[in-house]
Parts: sequence; C-alpha cells; structure tokens
Amino acid sequence: MRTRAAVLREMGLPAPYAVSRPIEVVELELAPPGPGELLVRVRAAGLCHSDLSVIDGSRPRVMPMALGHEAAGEVVAVGDGVTGFSAGDHVVLAFVPACGSCGPCVRERPALCEPGAAANTAGTLLSGERRWGDGVHHHLGISAFAEHIVVSERSAVQVDPALPFDIAALFGCAVLTGVGAVVNAARVQPGESVAVFGLGGVGLAALLGARLAGAQTIVGIDVVPAKLALALELGATHTLAAGEGVVAAVREATGGGADHAIETAGSSAVLADAYAATRRGGTTVTVGLPDPAQMLSIPAVGLVAEERTLRGSYLGSCVPRRDVPRFVALHREGRLPVERLLTHRISLDDLNEGFDRLASGESVRQAVIL
Repeated sequence: MRTRAAVLREMGLPAPYAVSRPIEVVELELAPPGPGELLVRVRAAGLCHSDLSVIDGSRPRVMPMALGHEAAGEVVAVGDGVTGFSAGDHVVLAFVPACGSCGPCVRERPALCEPGAAANTAGTLLSGERRWGDGVHHHLGISAFAEHIVVSERSAVQVDPALPFDIAALFGCAVLTGVGAVVNAARVQPGESVAVFGLGGVGLAALLGARLAGAQTIVGIDVVPAKLALALELGATHTLAAGEGVVAAVREATGGGADHAIETAGSSAVLADAYAATRRGGTTVTVGLPDPAQMLSIPAVGLVAEERTLRGSYLGSCVPRRDVPRFVALHREGRLPVERLLTHRISLDDLNEGFDRLASGESVRQAVIL
C-alpha cells in the first residue's frame, strides 16, 4: 500500500527547522505485515526529544529514516502467526520490541532486549526486515509519524478503546519513561523527597509518578518559567530555576538533600547536579539521553562512604504489557492526569515547526493527529 510518512534524510541541519525543513512528508510504499507483525493505522503520535536528538545528530541513526516512536492507533491487519491481536484493536506502541526469550526478557527486563536493541540500531523491525520502500529505515521499530505503519506484535500493547488516541500515545514513551523511573527504578516510598531535573513530557510524567508514589516533598527544576508553573499545578511542592546554585537550593528545600533525583534533561552536567543534590543514601535515576561524547565526573568515594546509588532507566525499566494497562487504569481513576502534559495538537505537515517548539522549550508534549 501507499501511505504518507515523515522522512528524515539528513541529520544535523540547522534550526530553525521551519526554515531548513529536515523532515519531509512523502508518500512511501509500505509492504504488508510479515509473520508476527501488525499493520496499524496511526491515530496520534507524540513529539519527543529522542526524535529531536536524531534530527540534530546527537543520536546518530541510519538514514533515511521514517521518524517517530510514541504512538497509538488501530490494528488494520495481522501477519501470520499473530494470535494476541485482531483488526479493530486499539494499541499503544512501545519503542523496544521485546523478543520475550533473550536473557533480559526472561528476567523481566524487556527494555534491555538484545534482539530488540540490535533491530533498533539497524533501523529494522524485530524480524530484521524493513517494510518501508525506497530504502527507508524504521525508527525504534515504530516510525510513528505516518498514516500507516507495520510493527512487530512485540511492540504493541492493547488498550481500552475508550481512551482517546492523543492521550493513549503518551503512554508509549513519556508516561512509561517518567512514571516508570519513579516507581520501577527509584522505587519512591511514601513520605520521601524527589527532585526532578528537567520538566518536559518525561520529567512532568515523573513528577506525576512521584505524587502517585506519595512523595512528601517534590522539587521541579527547569529553565522555562511556564513549565515551573505547570509543575506546581501538577503537585510540585517547590520549583527552582536551573543553573548556578540549584544544588544548594534543592538540598535546602529537601532538608539536606533529596532521597531521589530523577534526571531527564539528557545532559551530563545536569546529571552531575542531580547526583550532588541527593542526600546520604540517596538514589539518582537518569533517563535522559545525552550525546554519546558527554562524560560524567562524580566523587567516586560517595558511592561507598555515603551509600549513594546512580542508575540508568530505559523505558522507565517497565514491562510494557504489565505497566501500560496499570498506568492507564490509574489515569482513568484520576490519579495520573497525563492529559495535562499535552500542550499542542498538530498535523503531520507541521512537524518541522513542532520540533522548533520542542527545541525552544515552548511545548511540553505535542501530538500529531492523523
């Protein structure tokens, strides 16, 4: 079939993207789903810094590539051997296609799936195949900025059809990553303190997760005043402008240092601040994706003498087939108001302008409505 998709052919074109136009919406040939694959009509797709980092070249990927990795849609057709899905199902897509049988998958760590990581690096589906024509690669097994896509069934999680598609899309990345970092990686307990460094879609989802977990003190840190104001509306007890003096300010707000710091900015300098802002015995969880050339320097002795913990969390250390339904249920109960993260709804043809808004900090989460 022929379908419209947003294709990036060259990384590193200069901003503003409304001028340089790195993303081109074109009509591509899309092959039918193979064994274990689904044809999905995309209904909504979120714009994320992980997409922006491919556009600006800080996270190199094979080119050309049909971009996008946070999406929700409707199953149109299934390939041979698919038993868990049928036409008409509403699905949220997770950006690591977990094979289910490698070592990490067996240990319930699907975010670290080895075949899934290899496929994502190569720009293929989990099968190792590409379904796009014209030599175009898949982005993280999804390529969400398209009217129709083919994905592995291992990328999909069925959700309640009553959930609006634009809200459902957020659960594929922002909510899994942010809320998961709090409840799965940091394992925040009631009464503890949490500092969230970076208040984009993932950071504000982490803030919602901290509130859900019962944190007593929640500090939001960012450079954008509007995001600090939104953080207060969503449950932050304190907000701070990022920059010089922020470590001391977090330690003062939390009575000596945060029990947990969540870093979402994708900056080694911000990660160093987040680590320094925790108390003795504190935990720092990083979900940001810095340029691979960035290095982190911290006082090594504190890891032992102060029993600090520094850990990474990819996909919120989630099991999507377990956690997406769980988080959706919490949303339906009013305990995870993730709809507050959605600040713009745009068309497929407005992606370049949308990524300008993302890069400037003007938006929290934008959704392409298809």
